[in-house]
Amino acid sequence: MTDFAALLQPDRGQPARTIHVVRPEDYAGWLAAQPARVRTAVTAARVTGKAGNRAILPGEAADDWSMLLLCDEPLESPWRIASLGDGLPEGTYRLAGDGTVGAAGLGWLLAQHRFARYRKPDPVGARILLTPDVAAIDETVRIAAATARVRDLVDTGASDMGPAELETEADALAAAHGATVTVTRGDALATGYPMIHAIGQAAAKDRAPRLIEVEWGDPAHPRIAIVGKGVCFDSGGLNIKPSSGMRLMKKDMGGAAHALALGGLVMQARLRVRLHLLIPAVENAISGNAFRPGDVLATRAGVTVENTNTDAEGRLILGDALTKAGEAAPDLILDFATLTGAARVALGPDLPATFVNDDALAADLFAAAAAVRDPLWRLPLWDGYDDMLRSDIADMVNAPDGGFAGAITAALFLRRFVPAGTPWAHLDTFAWRPAGKPARPKGGEAYGLRAAYQLLKGRYA
Repeated sequence: MTDFAALLQPDRGQPARTIHVVRPEDYAGWLAAQPARVRTAVTAARVTGKAGNRAILPGEAADDWSMLLLCDEPLESPWRIASLGDGLPEGTYRLAGDGTVGAAGLGWLLAQHRFARYRKPDPVGARILLTPDVAAIDETVRIAAATARVRDLVDTGASDMGPAELETEADALAAAHGATVTVTRGDALATGYPMIHAIGQAAAKDRAPRLIEVEWGDPAHPRIAIVGKGVCFDSGGLNIKPSSGMRLMKKDMGGAAHALALGGLVMQARLRVRLHLLIPAVENAISGNAFRPGDVLATRAGVTVENTNTDAEGRLILGDALTKAGEAAPDLILDFATLTGAARVALGPDLPATFVNDDALAADLFAAAAAVRDPLWRLPLWDGYDDMLRSDIADMVNAPDGGFAGAITAALFLRRFVPAGTPWAHLDTFAWRPAGKPARPKGGEAYGLRAAYQLLKGRYA
């Protein structure tokens, strides 16, 4: 993991090169106030005043220079100077003016992170940013590390990131914070969490299904549950995916990655909660004992589910995990899941489809998302579609025929496993960035992580 703490340092007046971040509408006035050598350099660099323009500005001495960046991102944006985080020479920098970094520190840090498990990155020196806001450094570093953790877990190939490896991640997280881990597998899983067992039973023995639980905090504090979908690879089961649909299915444990990262942030901040982190971890494989279309599955909640599609497995394992979470009467439940293609068709990769059963929780969550510029988009838990889950032979089906409102019907399925009256938010996230942007490379991505953490800080700090 990148040593983010080394890249964001207190500004105590040490030598540093200056970065001038200028808004396009302010550029003409800024340029007019510069000495002739700067105006000449800007002209030579073909700076036109548009966002994204940049230039090296000469100083008075031969080895003195500073950087100009034209940027239309607001001060609150984490990505305001992200394009410079990996585009400048090794060295120490500060922002012009009073040096305030603010949210932009996150993008600076993440721009220097590389996923290096399978390929040695090009050697580059550290680019250190100085900030006068010393109190914010640790928090920015923690959020950068949590975001990078999600990216790295999702980017890891499925052969190296199965249910056992998710358990190892949970063990390490618990050990770092004095939490306890409980893992249910084998016969106990089959009887206690029959849907998790059914979906994972076709996998090889070393990739056997399990429910991983981490608990931390004072039992006297409000209990919160964070649930993450941990399908470590999704073949689609007997309703097998085409090759194009299977290509990225290593990322189907992206919900679990978000849950682990968020749980880590909660514990690092020592929020006043009793944390219950649950990860149902499976591989949706194909073998002679794979669950079948038409099978009727028992559930921990005691209802029955007619399986209409083995590729709608994520909601099944989450159903048992949500049931377990609700048994302890939590103050709220958050779940993260790479659940439906329908959410991506509707909203694309950047916006997690967000379903909330409590308007007060929704208001707090979306205010938190806006505050940290980690966007979410609310979709309705539309009661009128609940009948789509009707089965002729069981209490419900897992996936209605026809494909209408796929993200909504998946959320309605999950809602049936959440205790009435328990505030709950479900984030149907993509966990993948299909095209790179500054500090946000193509690959695994954390969507909604910062919003959820901001929500929890606001309620339980």
